[in-house]
Parts: sequence; C-alpha cells; structure tokens
Amino acid sequence: MLCHLSALAGYIIPFGNVLGPLLIWQIKKNEFPSVEEHGKAALNFQLTVLIALFVGAMAAFLLSFVCIGFLLIPVVVAIALCGLVFAIIAGIKANNGEAYRYPWSLALVK
Repeated sequence: MLCHLSALAGYIIPFGNVLGPLLIWQIKKNEFPSVEEHGKAALNFQLTVLIALFVGAMAAFLLSFVCIGFLLIPVVVAIALCGLVFAIIAGIKANNGEAYRYPWSLALVK
C-alpha cells in the first residue's frame, strides 16, 4: 500500500511521484514479497504519468504559438488528476490484499 500512496509525494517534492515508489520498492522488496509486485506497478505507472505529462506540456507549449496549444491544458490537468486517483485506488486495493493493474501503464521496469 505504501508503494502506491508514496506517489502522492509528487505533490510536495519535485519528482516525488517517482522517487517515493522507487525508494519504498528498493528498501522493502526483500522483506515483503507483495512489495515486489506493487512497487513495480506503482513505479511503472508513475513513470508513464511523468512521460505523458512532459509530452503533453511540451505539446501545449509548442502549439500555443499557433493558438491551439491552450486546448491541451485540460488534457494535461486530466492526466495529473488520473495519476492521483489511480494511485489512491491502487493503495486501497493493496490494503485489501488485492493486486491492482494500472490502466494504460507502460512496462518500463520489469
């Protein structure tokens, strides 16, 4: 559960959404077997969100010079909101002992 909810640190610390799950996963993966699965899932999803936010923000910035980039700002906000909501849902599922598969998550860490 802590792997998923540590991603909320990104709202306080820059890149905390990636560093939180990474640190919890690396520290606790040998103590608790479920942390291996949950840590990878949380880290993969947060990396996916970070990439999507970066690409969306850059596209919004570059397209703002032709007056259509401002239409992408709600999309970037929606991506950030989905990152928050899905992390909370995954934390609740992990607390109940269930495995949670994030939607649209890239398998970057195996």
